[in-house]
Amino acid sequence: MCGICGCADNQGATLLNLQTGETSTVSSHAHAHEHGHSHGTAHIHAHEHHDDDPAHRHDHHHHNDHHRHHHHDAHAHGHGVTVDLEARILAKNDALAAKNRAWFAGREILALNLVSSPGAGKTALLERTIRDLKDELALCVIEGDQATAADGERIRAAGAAAVQVNTGTGCHLEADMIAQAVKALKPAPNSVLLIENVGNLVCPALFDLGERAKVAILSVTEGEDKPLKYPHMFRAAALLLMNKTDLLPHVDFDMDKAIAHAREVNPEIEVLQISARSGAGLEAWYGWLRRELDLAKQAVFA
Repeated sequence: MCGICGCADNQGATLLNLQTGETSTVSSHAHAHEHGHSHGTAHIHAHEHHDDDPAHRHDHHHHNDHHRHHHHDAHAHGHGVTVDLEARILAKNDALAAKNRAWFAGREILALNLVSSPGAGKTALLERTIRDLKDELALCVIEGDQATAADGERIRAAGAAAVQVNTGTGCHLEADMIAQAVKALKPAPNSVLLIENVGNLVCPALFDLGERAKVAILSVTEGEDKPLKYPHMFRAAALLLMNKTDLLPHVDFDMDKAIAHAREVNPEIEVLQISARSGAGLEAWYGWLRRELDLAKQAVFA
């Protein structure tokens, strides 16, 4: 098990180069070296759960103080193992993300991590963005899903080079996956790399991929309280795209309240209202992309 979120270490993760049709297995270096520790953590968690049983709590009253102290020490040690495992996994991922970030910076590549819950419209937004900007900007995509290459094929049909990363049992992309995908994708200098993460508002907030910024997408078909329910994701995002505004007349959604909730957890977040379907508000999104690409280029000489 992943020591951070409980997913099964991205078992069965694969990479498909949609340009060449070549497939390969994706390994996660951040988890690989810590796998041996995870069994101990699982055992400790089971032991702690066992202790929640009222019958077992009653039995503990009959043990001597020495046993109780030893038992409590075991729980304390178990908690330490869990925290240590989480810290090691995140530290390894962060080190790999830093390498990715340096690689992108050296080539003046704008890398963005698009995050949302499933169905918020990430792929539709990418399709529209590619069709509208492919003659102006060099765009390429790393497409993350647990299974199928359907979204990657949609990106290719829109006119951009794409690599599909299927995480298998995993629920998020990791920095090492991005490094392997970039090796296959070969993004050009001065280009924009759009990373569509697995639909999930929890785990992708924890894993830095080496991106310049996270772009959160929230559709009006979701609850306006999402930023309060998933604060880590919205706190980590630089931009919030309120998508599917064409549906506002047909849904019960309070836009002002949603934006207020987002700024409650992240006062610095930029918010744009868009519709990938109708095109409303997309010029503001495109302007943001152009600005961030310019800033990414300038940062090389800062």
